[in-house]
This record gives sequence, structure tokens and C-alpha cells, in this order.
Amino acid sequence: MSIARAGAVIGAFAKTRMSTIGHYKSELLPPSPAEIPQAIAAATRVVGSAATFKFMNLITKEALLNTIVAVEVICWFFVGEVIGKRALIGYKV
Repeated sequence: MSIARAGAVIGAFAKTRMSTIGHYKSELLPPSPAEIPQAIAAATRVVGSAATFKFMNLITKEALLNTIVAVEVICWFFVGEVIGKRALIGYKV
């Protein structure tokens, strides 16, 4: 493989990786000050819908998706606990 060909292959690989990194960079940014009131309003709507039992009117597919998301969040919480403890069982005292 010539040097020019290797450079082209590396350039193409780097271009695709950088576009992926750029996509995730924009997705993982912390909220801007303009987005904080929107997040507070969304949280208020969630609490309000729980208080009025609005979730009882969901179709089965939506309820299943919401349950899957909740289970995923709980699992990541427990994975974080294990990583933080650096042990699977108990804290080292």
C-alpha cells in the first residue's frame, strides 16, 4: 500500500469518526440558560400528569416504552453505584 493510499484511507476514517464525535458533542452539551425554564416546565407537567393519573390514558405501546426507559434509568443508577463503591457488595468501611 502506498503512502498516498494509506493517507486517503486514514483521512476517510478520521472524517467519519470526527462527524460521529461532532454529533455526540452537540447531544451531550449541558443545558443553556434558555433551556432551563423549558426543563422546569416539562418537569412540572410530568408531576401534574402523575397527580391527575393522566398516565392511565396511555396506550399499551406508550406505557411499555415509558416502563423500558424507567428500567434503563434505574439500571444505570445501580451500575453507577457499583462503579462508585468499587465493589459489587457493600461499602468498604
